[in-house]
Amino acid sequence: MVELQEATVYWDAAQKSVILKEGVMETEGGAYGYFNDTLLLSGWGVLEICAGHGGITQEDETTFFLAGYLEGYLTAGRFEKQPNALISERNSPNQQDQWAREQVRLRRYSEPLWQHLGLILAQMDGLHAGAAQWAKSKRREPLSAFALQFLNGVGDLLDLVPALTPRSNSSTGAGTFRMPGMGHCTALIKVLPGFENLLFGHSSWYTYAATMRIYKHWDFRVSDTHTATGKMSFSSYPGFLMSLDDFYLLGSGLLMTQTSIGVFNVSLFSQLDPHSLLAWQRVRLANSLAHSGEEWAHIFSKYNSGTYNSQYMVVDLSRVSLGHSITDGALTVVEQIPGKVMHSDQTRALCKGYWPSYNIPFHVEIYNLSGYGVMWKRYGQDFSYDLCPRAKILRRDQAKVSDLGSLKFIMRYNNYKRDPYSKGHPCKTICCRNDLRLRRPHPGGCYDTKVTDYKMAVQLAAEAINGPTTQGLRPFSWQSFNLTTHQGLPHTYNFPFLTMRPTLHRP
Repeated sequence: MVELQEATVYWDAAQKSVILKEGVMETEGGAYGYFNDTLLLSGWGVLEICAGHGGITQEDETTFFLAGYLEGYLTAGRFEKQPNALISERNSPNQQDQWAREQVRLRRYSEPLWQHLGLILAQMDGLHAGAAQWAKSKRREPLSAFALQFLNGVGDLLDLVPALTPRSNSSTGAGTFRMPGMGHCTALIKVLPGFENLLFGHSSWYTYAATMRIYKHWDFRVSDTHTATGKMSFSSYPGFLMSLDDFYLLGSGLLMTQTSIGVFNVSLFSQLDPHSLLAWQRVRLANSLAHSGEEWAHIFSKYNSGTYNSQYMVVDLSRVSLGHSITDGALTVVEQIPGKVMHSDQTRALCKGYWPSYNIPFHVEIYNLSGYGVMWKRYGQDFSYDLCPRAKILRRDQAKVSDLGSLKFIMRYNNYKRDPYSKGHPCKTICCRNDLRLRRPHPGGCYDTKVTDYKMAVQLAAEAINGPTTQGLRPFSWQSFNLTTHQGLPHTYNFPFLTMRPTLHRP
């Protein structure tokens, strides 16, 4: 069932409460917007929110709270359908949340980072309040504040859970290294030979149960002068105040995406400390405050949690002049592991044609510290930066990418039965299909793709598709697997790419 919901929220300062008006978008409101729940029809829901643009001046904290409240109210019906695997009482983030809020209270007026973290936490509080108001109107049990904290920290928990799981050391010493799991995501940034265009693509890998997608457009007016932008468009999920995939188009002219890094050297996790900022919080801070890739890296590196360890790629469109030049600072590559964040300007590499990313660290120090060198010796080329299957496929085929159509093709590429580099494995390729494995198939792998180019990105526009690749392969259906894992999700995935762009025009 397709359902378009529109609403406006105001802050009643006298009553210290929210006034909600359903069915209208009033540009004078504290926040206004819509949620188009077209997941089952097209593969994506679409949310767009404008906040802080009304005639009444309001504090930035109020703007973020109202934006969160409106999103919570409009999308709460999708919260409760999130897979149970994503919500658990284990490994509570409460201690980190309490520390972060205390730092905001003590330091918000002296450091822009803490001031902006306060805005993010206000948005989280608004999200919880708006979702609770929706639950009350439907006479349902509201989602707890903890559950929302957990959802937003799910990427961090990918590292935190194994780090906190007791391990037994073996006599061979193998116990100091954990076995490799599935990588998360493939990314490609491509520059055409005459700098005619810059193309930017990302495909997420994870459980197919996580395909409850919402593409979000936010436009928040922020008065704080340290702010680089309050505008962003990104792929996301119900209840998340970030992307998780990390595919962001920002009003500052920055584009950001990432692929995760495995930390096989489990001794690094001894450095984890709850007195730190989770990766999703640091991404939000860097996205809001950074005017360049270098600045993004410096902001992101502060208070490293050592969780959701990843390679981040930040493209600065202001350093790109199509058909003319691409100057230093156009591509900044940032890599995080516990205890260390490194970054470097990789514009010269990009100018030679492309930058690939496939869950293996580029910086030699990060590569060795995280244990990839050991894994290469132990398991072979799958852990080589230069010789893993995706590196070879992208090196071979990136020259065929000349426009959005060919970028879509390579980001959905899976010819595992015939490609010599895949060796018959449906996940040794760009867009993994674990459900097609002969031994122990399971519903996980590459389940979306987002692409954009220079001209679209300037307008915060992209094309996105939800679902496992069907490129020469049968569409994925839940019929062969446990049907209880896909409550509220499409039964079969055979959707087209959709154009995503903000449509609300503030006054």
